This record gives sequence, structure tokens and C-alpha cells, in this order.
Amino acid sequence: MKVLIAEDDENIRTGLVELLSREGYDPTPARDGREALELFGRQTYDLVCLDIMMPGMSGYDVCRKIRAGNARVPILFISAKSEEFDKVLGLELGADDFITKPFGIREVMARIRAIARRCLASSQPDLTARSFMMNDLEVLPAQLRARRRDVTFDLGPRDVKILELLHRNRGQVVSRDDLYTTCWGSDHIPNSRTVDQHISQLRKRIELDPKEPTIIRTVHGAGYRHE
Repeated sequence: MKVLIAEDDENIRTGLVELLSREGYDPTPARDGREALELFGRQTYDLVCLDIMMPGMSGYDVCRKIRAGNARVPILFISAKSEEFDKVLGLELGADDFITKPFGIREVMARIRAIARRCLASSQPDLTARSFMMNDLEVLPAQLRARRRDVTFDLGPRDVKILELLHRNRGQVVSRDDLYTTCWGSDHIPNSRTVDQHISQLRKRIELDPKEPTIIRTVHGAGYRHE
């Protein structure tokens, strides 16, 4: 899922890019509104995150111009402007959601996952046919979720890729290199430590006991396996 991030604060921009990259999204940074609009005109994005107060062209103006030619792409405002008027104006201009700075990582990811689920649901209406079971866990790729009985867990795109790959190769060892190539992409430099860290975090969400995992088992010196 390609995400355009327009933010003039370098620290916030870099942090959002790193956060979304870890979660399996494909973020493109823009330093201001004009650069964001130029990037949007050159390629297709699944989501646009806009700061409001940017030099040269405000997020409001970028939103107006995007909506003039594209009514479908989701737009999320991330701004220090917190007055009700600002939020209402942003939504009236066609934004799908509004987050106020300072914000928490969990809040940002929850809002982005919610938008991603709506996008996937509209393009893949038959969601149940795409689900699969891993032991007692039902994985719902099109919803970016997993479910165990009445408890639902949020997943990122990369989490889903990892689970799909292990499920397709049930009973077989999937090497760290194969996981990295498939779930991170060939344009990333292979890093087994990155794979191990990501799976450790994923286990905390989906395993009943992350210290004794039953869904994603470690095969020492080889990789991971789902029985």
C-alpha cells in the first residue's frame, strides 16, 4: 500500500516513514505541499497524509487540488491545528480523517489501518473467501486482522504477508532470506535480524503464549515454520 506523507517537520516526516515501513507500507515523503502535489501527479497512491501548516502550499490547498481530480484516494490530515473549525474544514474539503499533534504511534497506525481496511473492502467485497486458519487463529487478510474466538487483532500488511507465506508452506521451513525477499521486497538489503524482530512483535499479538509459540515456530539455524 503506497502512502504519500507531506510534512515539513523533518523529525515527524522521518518518523512516520520509518513507522510505516516497519508495518509493511510503502511510504513516500514530501517536504511541503508543492512537492506532495508533484509526486501525486506522477504516480498512484493508496493514501495521502497531509500536514496543514506547510510552506508554499498548505495541506488544505493540496487537499482541494487532489479532490478536484481524484474523489477516491483517502486523505488523512495530521496537524497541530486542533480547533473544531479546522477539523470540520478539513473534512468538508474531502479528508477522510483528522489526527491532532502531538499524536501517539498507536493512534496513527489504528487510523491508517482503518483506512486501509476500507480500501481493501471496497476492492475485495468477498472478504470471507480470502480468510484462512492457522491453528485456532483465523487470518482475515482483506481486513488486516486476525481473530481468535471473540478477540480480534489488528495486523499490518507485512504481518499478513508473513502469515500467508507460512500458511502456504505449512509444515515446511521458510528461511529468513525467503521471508525477507517475499515480505520486505528484493529492493531491501537482506537482514535476518529485522525478520526476527518483526516476528517477535507479531507473536506478541497472535500467540497465546509468545514464549511458547504454536503458530510461528522457530527452526534454529534455518528459519520459521507453521505446523
